[in-house]
Amino acid sequence: MRSNLARAAEHFGVTVAGEPVFGWRLRSASAPANSPDGCHWLRVVSEQIQWAQGDWWTGNTDANTITGIHKPHVVDVVEWEIPEVRRQRAELMTYVPGRPCSGSDALRADVDLPSGWWSELRRSLDVIRVTPTARIRKDEPAIRKAVRDALGVSIELREWETVHGDLHWANLLQPEFGILDWELWGRGPVGTDAASLYCYSLLAPRTAATVWDAFADVLDTPTGTTALLYVAARLQHRVDMGDHPELAAPLRHLVDELAT
Repeated sequence: MRSNLARAAEHFGVTVAGEPVFGWRLRSASAPANSPDGCHWLRVVSEQIQWAQGDWWTGNTDANTITGIHKPHVVDVVEWEIPEVRRQRAELMTYVPGRPCSGSDALRADVDLPSGWWSELRRSLDVIRVTPTARIRKDEPAIRKAVRDALGVSIELREWETVHGDLHWANLLQPEFGILDWELWGRGPVGTDAASLYCYSLLAPRTAATVWDAFADVLDTPTGTTALLYVAARLQHRVDMGDHPELAAPLRHLVDELAT
């Protein structure tokens, strides 16, 4: 991945200016990069050729259509292959200042953020939810099957909106608000983003309570319950794969509460 990052930097005529940040299971590498135009963010994702396609593959670039919120903008793209093995996609983006609210998806200690940050989060999700797109985060049959397989419950999906699709604490910046990682955005069940942030906050109860208060009008509704079950199923699948094992108990408790 370091070699991929160096190759992309040479192609774009930029210089990697910091230690790379590696994504989930080393499938991506990112770093700040300097150019004559100023600071950018350089990201390379690597995938087996048969999976290097579809909405997720172009998500960051497709998200250029979303305006009015604080997020990266892709300014250039290049792809190359290791024949019959893997495909690499490099994206040069605008640099969004700030630091992630957490070093991992799940928040493990409460984070103190000003009221203005929470207001900007709510405003940004409101902008996203009304953004028209043909992209789909996951279709209804797949969602219903995932919930049934992971939690043993059935859900009905009646209301949809545009969602970021992977809203967790490593994708949110502070002290100045920003949202990163737009691979998975698209149409999803109403409340998906609020539910995601709440479920990823379960190990930090005070912050979880703040998330609930900020989005109570979304989460404390039948559609909110559906979104919470969908996200809990998705995270339970991650737990089953070995990620965030400490989330297993609070997720089970949440599901039991929602089922009563």
